Amino acid sequence: MGVEVNFEGKIALVTGASSGLGARFAKVLAQAGAQVVLASRRIDRLKELRAEIESEGGAAHVVSLDVTDYASIKAAIAHAETEAGPIDILINNSGVSTTQKLIDVTPDDYAYVMDTNQRGAFFVAQEAAKRMIARHKGDPRKQHRIVNIASVAGLRVLPQIGIYCMSKAAIIHMTKAMAVEWGRFGINVNAICPGYISTEINEEYFRTEQGRKLIDMLPRRRVGTPEDLDGLLLLLAAEESRFLNGTIVTADDGLSAQ
Repeated sequence: MGVEVNFEGKIALVTGASSGLGARFAKVLAQAGAQVVLASRRIDRLKELRAEIESEGGAAHVVSLDVTDYASIKAAIAHAETEAGPIDILINNSGVSTTQKLIDVTPDDYAYVMDTNQRGAFFVAQEAAKRMIARHKGDPRKQHRIVNIASVAGLRVLPQIGIYCMSKAAIIHMTKAMAVEWGRFGINVNAICPGYISTEINEEYFRTEQGRKLIDMLPRRRVGTPEDLDGLLLLLAAEESRFLNGTIVTADDGLSAQ
């Protein structure tokens, strides 16, 4: 018996959709039939992505979102539901990092990473969940999915990105707390912990001598691509994953097994 994942009729909000993993997640969900709501601060990039998705037969909407601004979060999710309809799936993906030793971290550096990666992710999920819970109370058959994008850096400390590691460790525990509290309302909350993935943000680094040395230290001496997460994303976003809740899935090509 085969299982075909179909997102027809589903509305998926993807934060941090203007580039990298977020853009890929949005394309994959659109190809699977979902209407995707693209959210980030870079509206021009979102419009380009919307045009690309629509040219391939998908449906996409654009909303402005600054996850460090609570008012922006509330406005963006309200706008998303006005434009597309009630959100069924949240891909909670916005993230930033700095590269420095902990001894050199300033209060501004700390706030820059934590306000986006941890505080922003929490309040985006909270605002979406408030609406999901209200709908579930009206119709207990209604299912929703939240997929938080954490990192292997939340499971093990990686050099010179200590604050990023701390922020992603918080996302892992946040995912479990949300799963316990919101599961009774038909919301499954899970997290993906990617390893090193090459995107337009870091691909130049992986060509440098330092980047190549890092790759040589990886189990199979390679970095991943955004496409390597497609299947996992579809699994966690699908209604068929109804028994997966509070699950932290590592996709790092064996890095955390070392």
